[in-house]
Amino acid sequence: MGALKDKLLDAAVRPTVVADCAQLVDSEVSAKSGISGAIVKTGYKAFKAMKPTIVKDAVDHLLDDFTAVLDEYYEQFKASGGASFESWVKPKDTKLADDLLKVTDNIMAKSDKAALKKIYSGLRKIAEKNVAQAVPGTARLVEKHMR
Repeated sequence: MGALKDKLLDAAVRPTVVADCAQLVDSEVSAKSGISGAIVKTGYKAFKAMKPTIVKDAVDHLLDDFTAVLDEYYEQFKASGGASFESWVKPKDTKLADDLLKVTDNIMAKSDKAALKKIYSGLRKIAEKNVAQAVPGTARLVEKHMR
């Protein structure tokens, strides 16, 4: 296991990491603006109304796989001798977003729910943009827990 996986997935730390990630998602959604932002906010609010723990549950479910992806980037960052993971990873935000979304792509590929797969496929490009925008916050979260 890499340093990130050792730290973030530790049973004593994981609940705090999950809560911090859920808060990051809330912050990213609330920062959205314009028509597409309104659509994202409305959908997010509807999901949370149906199941208030949906974000924490999703984060907890995906954390191991997302951490494995982030760990590769973090190891490269450490080897580079960079001072800030956020500044090091920011120019790689689109690539990191794509790598993170490959986790959900694999989940969708295994799904037998055709309607869900169609919705996901339609939202995939939008998701990549939104995940890329969340890279700085994700990097700050990683740095916080790696101190």
